[in-house]
Amino acid sequence: MSTIFDISCQTIQGKEETLAEKKGKVLLIVNTASQCGFTPQFRELEDLYKKYHAQGLEILEFPCNQFGSQDPGRDEDILAFCQTNYGVTFPMFAKIEVNGPAAHPLFQHLKAAAPGILGSEAIKWNFTKFLVDKTGAVKERYAPATKPSDLEPAINALLNTPAKPA
Repeated sequence: MSTIFDISCQTIQGKEETLAEKKGKVLLIVNTASQCGFTPQFRELEDLYKKYHAQGLEILEFPCNQFGSQDPGRDEDILAFCQTNYGVTFPMFAKIEVNGPAAHPLFQHLKAAAPGILGSEAIKWNFTKFLVDKTGAVKERYAPATKPSDLEPAINALLNTPAKPA
């Protein structure tokens, strides 16, 4: 793997795709859970998506059941929950692991590029967020308690920065 855009992910509908189609876009990548105290963040994520998608923002949601077993459902149940309760329209991917030996390659890459507190790579909880620029560089990692709306200035800055070839 040479860049984030070479990583393959399975959509929540079961289709395998690389992130290559996201080149030139600002990405906000989030591990989620539908039964978590932070689950209401879906509303703010959707608000950001609606506000900035036309300008080049993509929000990529990756359900994960590794923290408190807070996303035990099947992919189709997770999709229905997010769409019905929060009106989610941004891309959703199949449930994955973000830590341990079975961690998805995307999250291995994100954690290595943007370690957490004291250099720890492990994701501590649901709704950890990674902001990626148009060239695929991981710019920032945000804690679960950070509200999506708090990321708006950073998203705006990246959207208004011309993409330079890697």
